[in-house]
Amino acid sequence: MNIFKDLYYINKKSLTKTSHLLIKNWPILFTGIVYSILGIIATTIIGLFSTNFVLRFFTGIVLFLMISAILSNYLYLIFKIVKHGRFSFQDFKYGFTAYLRKIYISLFIIWIVDMLLGRVIMPIIGGVLPPSVLYIILYLLGFILLNPLPETIYQKHYSYGENFSYAFSFVKENWIEWFLPNIVFIGVLFFGLRMTFTKIFSLNFAFISGLSFVEILTSILALAIISFAMIYRGILFEILSTSTRRKRMFMRNMYK
Repeated sequence: MNIFKDLYYINKKSLTKTSHLLIKNWPILFTGIVYSILGIIATTIIGLFSTNFVLRFFTGIVLFLMISAILSNYLYLIFKIVKHGRFSFQDFKYGFTAYLRKIYISLFIIWIVDMLLGRVIMPIIGGVLPPSVLYIILYLLGFILLNPLPETIYQKHYSYGENFSYAFSFVKENWIEWFLPNIVFIGVLFFGLRMTFTKIFSLNFAFISGLSFVEILTSILALAIISFAMIYRGILFEILSTSTRRKRMFMRNMYK
């Protein structure tokens, strides 16, 4: 019974705070459009220099850095909203480098693991199950165990390896409280707004210029849900990572 009470109170608090913060920081809804435009410009310029293998290698590194910078910017804005209640244009400019190193190295580690998975591990265990099934199982496991990694990166001050280990331990300790609301968000985004969500990040000028009024509204709704989910996750992560179920129950009883 205590777990149901705990779920009710932490999600009620997260919902109330997230709604207030999202209304207060409504410009966050349009960051996805800015990132898409930056991505289009960057990939267009990079494409001009991808004429041979050597250039493709270096442009690949630049593209990897660009993705890391965009993720850094967005997570920094979420950090400012969750921790300080608002973000400014100055925060937007600084955000591209705020977590750049952390994210770049984290993505590089994930890439190395993915490469080892495909070239070393899969050939060894490939006879147990079909490769497609094994990939689904392993990627799903990675998605579950690394799910709070973005929040760990911008809310905790750990080294690169410690970010991964903390994300694992956080999921182990809080898997019920963490995944119940996240399943709802994933369901809404990838089943209710799947096509629009994909198109927003397709980096396609033709798509942006050819949007109908309904598609524009749907795109803004998709971005609103993403922003709401990320702020909600940040608040929920802060609550769960700084307390235990017993402590939260004690504090509620104390202030009745």
